[in-house]
Amino acid sequence: MRAMARALPSLLLRLLLTSTPGALGTNPGLVARITDKGLEYVAREGSVVLQRELLRITLPDFTGDFKIKPFGRGHFEFHSLSIHSCELRGSALTPLPGQGLSLTISDSFIRVQGEWKVRKAFVLLSPAADSKTRIQARLHGSFDVQVKGITISVNLVLGREPSGRPTVTAPGCSSHIRDVEVDISGDLGWLLNLFHNKIESRFRRVLESKICEMLQNSVTSDLQPYLQTLPVKTKIDSFAGIDYSLMEAPRATAQMLDVMFKGEIFNRDHYSPVSFLAPVMSLPEQYNRMVYFAISDYVFNTASMVYHEAGFLNFSITDDMVPPGSNIRLTTKSFRPFVPRLARLYPNMNLELQGAMASAPFLNFSPGNLSLTPLMEIEAFVLLPSSAKEPVFQLVVATNISAMLTFNTSKITGFLKPGKIQVELKESKVGVFNVELLEALLNYYILNTLYPKVNGKLAEGFPLPLLKDIRLYDPVLEIHKDFLFLGTNLQYVRA
Repeated sequence: MRAMARALPSLLLRLLLTSTPGALGTNPGLVARITDKGLEYVAREGSVVLQRELLRITLPDFTGDFKIKPFGRGHFEFHSLSIHSCELRGSALTPLPGQGLSLTISDSFIRVQGEWKVRKAFVLLSPAADSKTRIQARLHGSFDVQVKGITISVNLVLGREPSGRPTVTAPGCSSHIRDVEVDISGDLGWLLNLFHNKIESRFRRVLESKICEMLQNSVTSDLQPYLQTLPVKTKIDSFAGIDYSLMEAPRATAQMLDVMFKGEIFNRDHYSPVSFLAPVMSLPEQYNRMVYFAISDYVFNTASMVYHEAGFLNFSITDDMVPPGSNIRLTTKSFRPFVPRLARLYPNMNLELQGAMASAPFLNFSPGNLSLTPLMEIEAFVLLPSSAKEPVFQLVVATNISAMLTFNTSKITGFLKPGKIQVELKESKVGVFNVELLEALLNYYILNTLYPKVNGKLAEGFPLPLLKDIRLYDPVLEIHKDFLFLGTNLQYVRA
């Protein structure tokens, strides 16, 4: 029993680590936080869409019978009903903790127009025959309905598909109309106005039902497909892509809506999981912008791994790449003054320097600062007359690099500022020598070839997870420990 008791904590730990393989890696690489300002903007834009949808509603005809003394019985029909104009006011979109969002529209107005017709039986007395004659009269006219004080409320439940795309449903809706005023014109308009309360009650029930039906249909047919435009896996270039799948359903709290994305850059040809985890990000409490993006170093460092593994940062320097006016050439003759043995063993031959990063250079985030400390390994080869390459020495090149990140309407871009390089001799088959003369050559190549290549790639940037037709503007960038914090406003660009 004692042995079992001692083994139990270890067993539980192993079970936790093995039975929940994603438990240790569930931190998002990127978080999009929509503030109350952002939700206000979305509500305004949404009300424009709903207003357009309301104008397309087909209202059903409705009929009824009436009996009014001394006119007797009759049958009325309202048809060709259409919403002529509408104005949705007071729209609000607020977080619904644990579910998603609550949409409310209040104090709105609709005007409905249409046609009416009445079939009325008139009874006439004939004095001569002392008899009665029944005459059927068919009369018609138009009507105008003013619908005031409309209030609509619907809960939008947000979820996540297995593919990582967002979902939305509207399981329940309620609408209320405060006042309906019907103005009926025509030959018997005055007659229909006698029981306008009944007609107005029917209009109220029809419109309340149709408004909710329209809104729920719009969520299914318009909003859900629109959410599907959020990119899940986006191409960056010929061999890299970014995974923006949702890690869970969007999380609503009292003041905001947080959307957690995986934010991992991957090799499009063969995906392999990275060996490190995204850090925990503590987002600042800021609400001046409509949306904030917290982009962890995980995103940038997975990119570094992909490009490093693809050999993007590898390079080769030969003598034909050295500037004509350089004091040092990549030939054994030029190396004679400081590596005499090299010139004796390989007289009048060309050299080639092959460089590669010792490991993927990771971007370091600290408050207000971005930096890298890449370590390069360079191997020198003699190009033999047989076209074979003979290794002769190895160098280690270290440098400190500062980085700048910038933003355009949809992408994060970057730029590296080079630091001074330090070169050390790691191994030599031609004796120990001073490498300072090589620093100038390597500095020239790195500044004029390698950095422009890397900065060209960084200038292409990587896209942020945005819905279709959304543009960002008025950005504010902050650098925090382990993540970049971008605040910006939204604009929906209508096609």
